[in-house]
Amino acid sequence: MSGTDAAPDVVGASEEAIAKGSKSFAAAARLFAPRMREDTVMLYAWCRHCDDVVDGQELGHGRIASAQTPAERLDALFEETRRAYRGAPSSHPAFAAFAEVVRRNDIPERHPLDLLEGFRMDVEGRRYDTLDDTLTYCYHVAGVVGVMMALIMGARDEVVLDRASDLGLGFQLTNISRDVIEDAGIGRIYVPGTFLDMEGVPETEIAAPGHRAAVAAAVARLLDVAEPYYEQAVIGMGALPFRAAAAVGAARCVYRAIGTEVRRRGPKAWDARVSTTKAQKIGYLMQGIGLALSTRRSGPQPPRPKHLWTRPR
Repeated sequence: MSGTDAAPDVVGASEEAIAKGSKSFAAAARLFAPRMREDTVMLYAWCRHCDDVVDGQELGHGRIASAQTPAERLDALFEETRRAYRGAPSSHPAFAAFAEVVRRNDIPERHPLDLLEGFRMDVEGRRYDTLDDTLTYCYHVAGVVGVMMALIMGARDEVVLDRASDLGLGFQLTNISRDVIEDAGIGRIYVPGTFLDMEGVPETEIAAPGHRAAVAAAVARLLDVAEPYYEQAVIGMGALPFRAAAAVGAARCVYRAIGTEVRRRGPKAWDARVSTTKAQKIGYLMQGIGLALSTRRSGPQPPRPKHLWTRPR
């Protein structure tokens, strides 16, 4: 690879990963400037690869044969990630892409390792009794990705990085809300136990049809929690280059809309997976541009509220 451009085959493999793995993210990424988009899709390819390796899947779909346990596969990812930081070559396109993107953007090693620690929480079957427990998980699997994305966008101020983490928290709280029944089917429950207790839902019965209304109430509470994090993300957009802010704004609109629809459907939210249409995505892209423009006109930004959960530093 040259000092300025990643190898075409590495970028091509990364583009294929994002196209197959996340249509929403792929749509928003079109707003990035070319170099930033290249870095974004390379980071996405690594994140997707690691997630799939731990789950024994291919781009989130179907199972692949493996003689290793999930814990063993995760340990191998930790080792290969550390090797990438030591400059060791990798034959896998996702790790070749990863090595390039962290080098080009000076991404500290602790951030990708934090993401892998999030995968460890799933492998170990971690319980989430309190909201803080759930938010800690959300940081490790999504908030830290927001931080790495912000670094790709040129952000270095810690408060801006906090707000990038906030957007990841909002995304993951929305994902948890949308997928709560599906996740429970494989033994993963991310809704705080205290929220379920308030609605009288035993953890072992969260997927039972008779509890749909109560689960919807717990999920609505979780979506309420997401709102201030989505709002902080808008404030943070003001520190990003315009095209980057527009892409972030579009992604925010898409995911927040998914949460809004989950809330609107109530107990029927899990009869069919909530998603957005191509036409809606185009509308959210335009909304993202509007949000980015609004951050160019605003004055001094308010401080981030101290009561919000804050990423570890």
